[in-house]
Amino acid sequence: MRQIDKLLHQYGESHQHNTNIWIHGLAVPSIFFVTIGLIYAIPVPDMIAKFDITFAHILAVPMLMYYFKLSGPIGAAMTLLTIAVFGGISALEMLDISVWQFSLVLFVVMWVLQFIGHKIEGKKPSFFDDLRFLLVGPAWWWMHLLKRLNIQP
Repeated sequence: MRQIDKLLHQYGESHQHNTNIWIHGLAVPSIFFVTIGLIYAIPVPDMIAKFDITFAHILAVPMLMYYFKLSGPIGAAMTLLTIAVFGGISALEMLDISVWQFSLVLFVVMWVLQFIGHKIEGKKPSFFDDLRFLLVGPAWWWMHLLKRLNIQP
């Protein structure tokens, strides 16, 4: 069994209840977005800022490498999601909405929702056992979409 299959199976074990799945379908990509938004909002030194690069851009590279190591289709899907997230962050800035404030509020709301989902599920979040599951969650979210498109993750 491939590592991605094992991780997705383990993650899926605590995500069986339809309500929890629905909550995670909303909360997981939202948390991915706002986590990148919070990291994006951290001020960078001038020598880095002149290249229009943030810590979020820097951290995106090893994160995406991890996803590609797990699975090519998951890596590609997460690359698309990451590009969309940076586009969303740009949209917030163009609308003069504070990225860090927006991200912080949504971060808290989405985590509360996820814990409600796990209360309904009756199982603790997977990342309590292994922090890798914080990265597996978005891959699990994409897995459902990829399977609907008949692409094996």
